[in-house]
Amino acid sequence: MTFSLHGVGVSRGIAIGKAHIVVHADLDVREYPVAPDAVDAEIARLREAVTQARENLHAIREKIPASTPADIAAFIDTHLLMLEDSTLTEEPVHIIRERRCNAEWALKIQRDVLVGVFELMDDPYLRTRQDDVDHVVNRIQRILLNHAPLHHEVAGSQLSGKVLIADDLTPADALLMQHNAIAAFVTEFGGQTSHTSILARSLGIPGVVGVHHARRYIREDEILIVDGKGGVVIGEPDEQTLRHYKQRRREQQKYYQGLKRLKAAPAVTSDGQAIDLYANVELPADFEAARRVGATGVGLYRTEFLYMNRSVAPSEEEHFESYRQLVEALGGLPVTIRTLDIGADKHADGILASRTAGANPALGLRAVRLGLKEPSLSWPQLRAIVRVSALGPVRMMLPMLSTIDEARQVVDIVRTMQADFVQNDVPFDPHMQIGGMIEVPAAAMFADGFARYLDFLSIGTNDLIQYAIAIDRINDEVNYLYDPLHPGVLRLIATTIDAGRRRGTPVAMCGEMAGDTRYTRLLLALGLRIFSVHPSALLEVKDVITNTAVGDIEPLARRVLRTSSMDRFRALIEAIG
Repeated sequence: MTFSLHGVGVSRGIAIGKAHIVVHADLDVREYPVAPDAVDAEIARLREAVTQARENLHAIREKIPASTPADIAAFIDTHLLMLEDSTLTEEPVHIIRERRCNAEWALKIQRDVLVGVFELMDDPYLRTRQDDVDHVVNRIQRILLNHAPLHHEVAGSQLSGKVLIADDLTPADALLMQHNAIAAFVTEFGGQTSHTSILARSLGIPGVVGVHHARRYIREDEILIVDGKGGVVIGEPDEQTLRHYKQRRREQQKYYQGLKRLKAAPAVTSDGQAIDLYANVELPADFEAARRVGATGVGLYRTEFLYMNRSVAPSEEEHFESYRQLVEALGGLPVTIRTLDIGADKHADGILASRTAGANPALGLRAVRLGLKEPSLSWPQLRAIVRVSALGPVRMMLPMLSTIDEARQVVDIVRTMQADFVQNDVPFDPHMQIGGMIEVPAAAMFADGFARYLDFLSIGTNDLIQYAIAIDRINDEVNYLYDPLHPGVLRLIATTIDAGRRRGTPVAMCGEMAGDTRYTRLLLALGLRIFSVHPSALLEVKDVITNTAVGDIEPLARRVLRTSSMDRFRALIEAIG
């Protein structure tokens, strides 16, 4: 009998193939004492396992096809760097010495410490970095426990055209999936911002995550249909369902192939309104992707990676070098660098180890608040951004603004730094723009004040929506309430766009809503003219833009904002399309 399972679609495309269930043998990690004279041998066993894990990852890295963009290797390099990090590999050594326990248990203790820090993080992207800790630790543990390699890691595995079903997968698994020509993957856990999901999108492998209990319902070699955009997995499809999805797959392949023609085309609506289409980037792999799809610049460069997996904050020179590479890679396209957007609890491995997380980190000392409180964290970054502005069109963007005073304080600090650079003959662009993100509902309601003071605004819908509706969007218990089309959310967005229009201040949107084609026409009707999206979504958004006559739908949007009838509201949204 045909059945369907639902999760989160993380990598578009439709795949049809037989299921292969990845059985991760349970890691039965138990504590047992180690005799004093055997402690050194236990430490040596741990270090040998770390070395073997490192060699395994290097072997996987070498399997990356030559045709794959070079920066894809950055995903494996992240795990290799973690295997060099003393926080993960040397702290267990101290635990073995102090507690005289086995290597597996010491590694588990340190894993729990690191994951505990990540679990407190408010930013969904940073919170999912705990997955990387688990992936690396599990690789070491399997070696310590003498577990056999997983089937898809063995050379010559007959997995071509199969759909992998697992509890979770690592970035290394994603690369091996491409190497083994695996059709798609389905996991019981994971999120849209995990490294595996990001890499799957880059490699073009359809995937659905968060399909709870998938391995309970799916049998080995069962025919599956995976809709990586819709987040649907269909088992035991009948002939009619198979024909339907095969036809959809042909149509999608033709559609995505046709999108390539839009790369060099201007983003202009059918009634002549020009739209700016920027890219969101966070990894080196995204730099080239943004250029490949014809992005007109970078509307959001996330800088949190520089602060992760380390106990000392990055220096000014580290910041500068990272931003220099991006500016030069984009060859003159404008770049918007967002300043540090982590919170009181988000020091990951020691940068703010002495600071205690508040009872509610989401509402605590984070983002611009943290930067103002901790100059040692923020000032090197601010100086580096000002310096790199001499190399190309660079803008600075401040996250999580709540009050004008926060913006004023940062601007005053930047002006002081610029004055210092003038005295010391350090080049910079004196006209570098400073803008802010609107992601706090109070800031949206006071967008007129921010638009008057700042050079530009960017709506961060991910946080704005969850704060407006008072839900944690990655909490399975309440994330069904996360709704970009909530009337209150749309009014906050419209208020911000209108404020920018009245003040002549550009307003962009860089949240996930901007890259979802279900909302493109509505956002255009509300007056949005600057979109910043993941490179993989840019051409789809451009396609909708070029086939939209804004003048036809703007009156409908005004009626959407005025109506108090939910039935009328839904009818108008549907009419806009």
